Parts: sequence; structure tokens; C-alpha cells
Amino acid sequence: MDLDYLEHIPASFGEASRVWIYQSSRRLTLSEALELESDIEAFSADWNTHGRANTSYINLFFGQFLVIMADENQGPVSGCSTDSSIRFVKGLEKKFGVQFFDRQLLAFVIKDEIQVLPMSQLAYAVQQGFLTSDTLYFNNLVSSKKDWANKWLIPIKDSWLATRLPLS
Repeated sequence: MDLDYLEHIPASFGEASRVWIYQSSRRLTLSEALELESDIEAFSADWNTHGRANTSYINLFFGQFLVIMADENQGPVSGCSTDSSIRFVKGLEKKFGVQFFDRQLLAFVIKDEIQVLPMSQLAYAVQQGFLTSDTLYFNNLVSSKKDWANKWLIPIKDSWLATRLPLS
């Protein structure tokens, strides 16, 4: 599986650009992903802060991660604007029958595939050898372009999970 996403991050955006990552509860089908593209274009064209267009980049990664990034060098994203992006994502949940806000579902690269596991099953997955300290984890808590580029796809041992799992 090709996990190189860095080439898709716009170089023109500042390192401190705000990032929100919404992980789908399942991988979107190709037809859903194509439909999502037009939804993204429509939302991005209208997304603004008090009448000023937000400088944004929105894309679906690996068929499962919706990334919204705003370059605040042109001006900050307001609370109302953030709320509108949340409404947009909630609308996508209904449209595609997925969950984007379930923070109990965590994504890992297991046997060259993205696997989503409920947090309640992580200790079992470690005991069975499915997860190790070197297993790649999608850290959707990143909040800036810099962190997205450097701390999104990381080994479990380098994440907040390292202290919560019985890793050897």
C-alpha cells in the first residue's frame, strides 16, 4: 500500500495552517469518493469567514480520511466557519451512511491495509499480535499542517497510545 500523502499537501500553505481530520468508519467506495469530490468543491467554494473566503484545501486520503486545511495567513477561521465545516461533515455522514465523529474508532496499517479498530479491542489486538509498538497509527489529533506532515502516520510507540496499551 502506498502511504505517501506528503506530496499532496499544498506547499503554498503556511506550516501553522489549521488542520481537521475526519476518519470515516469505513472506506468509501470509488463512486462515493467521486461524488464526495463534487461535494468538496461546492463546500470549498462557499466556505468563508464573515464574507471573506477561507483559503482552504480539502481532500479525501486513502478513501477514508477527510482532511480540511485552512491557511490562516489570509485571516483566521471563525467559530461560525468552523461550525459550518462540521455541518458539512455531518451532512456527509448522512449522505454516505458513515461515521466521521466516532473518536473510539482508531485506524492502523495492519498487513499493508488500513484497519479500523474500536478502542475497546486494542488490548486484545496487542495480545494477539495484530498491533505492535511499530504498527503505524493514524494520529487524527494533529491540528496543523506541520504536525499533519510529521505526526499523522506514526508508529504506536510514538503516539499517545503507547502509554495506554500493553506493548512489549
